[in-house]
Amino acid sequence: MNESDSIRVRDLRKSFKATEVLKGVDFEVRRGEIFALLGSNGAGKTTIINILSTLLKPGSGEVSVCGFDVVRQADDVRQNISVTGQFAAVDGILTGRENLVLIAKLRGITDPRRTADNLLDRFGLSEAADRRADTYSGGMVRRLDIAMSLVGTPSVIFLDEPTTGLDPEARLEVWKTVRELAQGGATILLTTQYLNEAEHLADRIAILHGGKIIANGTLDELKKLFPPARVEYVEKQPSLEEIFLAIIGKKEAVS
Repeated sequence: MNESDSIRVRDLRKSFKATEVLKGVDFEVRRGEIFALLGSNGAGKTTIINILSTLLKPGSGEVSVCGFDVVRQADDVRQNISVTGQFAAVDGILTGRENLVLIAKLRGITDPRRTADNLLDRFGLSEAADRRADTYSGGMVRRLDIAMSLVGTPSVIFLDEPTTGLDPEARLEVWKTVRELAQGGATILLTTQYLNEAEHLADRIAILHGGKIIANGTLDELKKLFPPARVEYVEKQPSLEEIFLAIIGKKEAVS
């Protein structure tokens, strides 16, 4: 494993009964970068997140996070990561502060209240700290959910479709939070169905299709896989959505 890599995946395979979902997935994520994993519903994005976070065992292949094997050194992996799933893990009956204090106590933090207060301030939730979480807006709930996952300052953060179901304003709030986390040195693996989300946030983007990574690179590198722009009055650059659909279409034509 390259010392600059936080995540390394080689020939990852996973089947559920007779269905092979992952058919030899390869990628790596460097320290401190935002890496977006794109794919249609059922492509296997959440399966990859679950394997990387030790919630699911791989069928075969080599998978490591922060230099630790996800099967043989699962406890070490868990000490270095946090996971924010598609659905918020916030207890609506508790206040924002109580949610954070609870997680801090479960993680054995020596001063859980100070930890909670620091995170509330960092995520702009101090004024709502003593309100029940079920009174929060969608964006506030998502920010609280991400704040809870940061108790203990993890090195690697997995965000599985973090803005699903949020309105545009709330989505922008989460985007701002993700950028700040990366600027603070965290490595972030983001799965999303919103292609403009990956376009705005990711340092590198991988496209998962047919159980494999069929394209991987920066947005500029992926643009080179798209047919040259047709010059009319203004040269129009392709959007990530157009690139994604073109790459998927090429793959299906070859299959």
